[in-house]
Amino acid sequence: MSVAVIGAGMIGSALIESLLKSQYEGKIIAADVRVERLTELKKLGVATTSDNKEAAKKAEIAIICVKPKDVKKVLKEVKDEVKGKIVISCAAAVRLTTLKKTVPEAHFVRAMPNIAIMVQESMTAYCTDPDTTVEEKAKAREILSRLGRVTEVEEEYMDAITGLSGCAPAYLSIVLEALTYAGLQVGLPREIALLSAAQSMIGTGKLVIEAKKHPAEIRDMVTTPGGVTIEGLRELEKVPIRYVFMRAVKTATAKSRRISKALVKD
Repeated sequence: MSVAVIGAGMIGSALIESLLKSQYEGKIIAADVRVERLTELKKLGVATTSDNKEAAKKAEIAIICVKPKDVKKVLKEVKDEVKGKIVISCAAAVRLTTLKKTVPEAHFVRAMPNIAIMVQESMTAYCTDPDTTVEEKAKAREILSRLGRVTEVEEEYMDAITGLSGCAPAYLSIVLEALTYAGLQVGLPREIALLSAAQSMIGTGKLVIEAKKHPAEIRDMVTTPGGVTIEGLRELEKVPIRYVFMRAVKTATAKSRRISKALVKD
C-alpha cells in the first residue's frame, strides 16, 4: 500500500523513518509546506512534495501528522483525494466525529503514538469510525504495528491515553534525569550513570510486558530484608511520588479533553 504522510514534523518524520527501518515495501510520500522539512527525507529515498493534495491523491492511505488545530484545514484541502480511503489521524484530541464531519466519505482511524516511534517502541492506541471495515482496520494496524506495540481501544479512552502514554516519554525522562544525577552524586561517571538508569528502565518494562511481572512483584523481588534497596525505598516513601504522577496524568488528560471540546465547537 502506498502511504502519504501529511506533516513532516517530529512525529511525521519519525513515523516515516520507522516505516523505512521496518523495511516497509509500499511507496512512502512525505508532504509538508515547509520544504526544508523534506530535505533529509528525500535523501532517504522518500518521495516528497509540498502539495498535500498531490500526496493524498497518489496514496492508498493518508496519515495526518499535523497539529490538532490544523487537522480540519488539511482535511478540507485533501477532501476529494481521500474519499473512500483510509485516513489515519495522529493528532491528539481530534475526535472521530470531528474527522468524519469534515470528510464523511473517508474511513478514519484515530491513533495516539508517542515519540518512541523513533526507535519502533511506541505504545500506540487507536480507534476507528463505524464505517471502517475489518479489512481496513487490519491495514491500519499493520502500519501502526511498525511503530511499536499497538492496541485498539474505545474512543472514550483516547484522551486518557494521550495523558498517559502520549506524554509518558516526557515524564520518564524526568525520572531518568533524576537517576542520572543521583548516579553522579554517588561518584559514577556521567555516561555510566545515564546508561545504568536507561537500561534499568528498559529492563523493568520488559519484566512487565514479557515476563508478565506486576510492578509490585518486581519491587518485592529486588527488596530483601535489611538490604540496600529498602533503604532507597524508605527515602522515596518520604515524597508523594505516586500522587505527583497521578496528578500529572490527570491534568494532561483534562487538557486533552478541553482541546477536544474546543475543536468540536470550531
